[in-house]
Amino acid sequence: MPLEDCRIIELPKIHEPRGNLSFVESNHHIPFAIERVYYVYDVPGGSDRGGHAHKGLHQLIIAMSGSFDITLDDGKDKKTFHLARSYYGLYVCPMIWREMDNFSSGSVLMVLASNKYSEDDYYRNYDDFMKARWVK
Repeated sequence: MPLEDCRIIELPKIHEPRGNLSFVESNHHIPFAIERVYYVYDVPGGSDRGGHAHKGLHQLIIAMSGSFDITLDDGKDKKTFHLARSYYGLYVCPMIWREMDNFSSGSVLMVLASNKYSEDDYYRNYDDFMKARWVK
């Protein structure tokens, strides 16, 4: 899938004086059914995450607290997104390399994923990703 298929999705936001509420519904707000949810937290200053691509996994990445940057790469083009609001999610489609950095103190990154964990779904080496990406 090309990089332009990845995009920021604005989630519903219900505002009231007692606090805001946002929600995500499978196959409605996002283009896949949610099979797994995980989150990343306590990232040490100066550290990065990601450095991989998925063969078939769809994801929505949300900054639940704090902020961070995600650089997406389809092998031709790169684009960096800054996530800092819990009512915005970044949809990442399969076959997109991702790197995450610039984590603020106390940030929490949550991922909604289309499949359960499978090591076989990963490209952890950029050269292997590039070979697979451009095989015709």
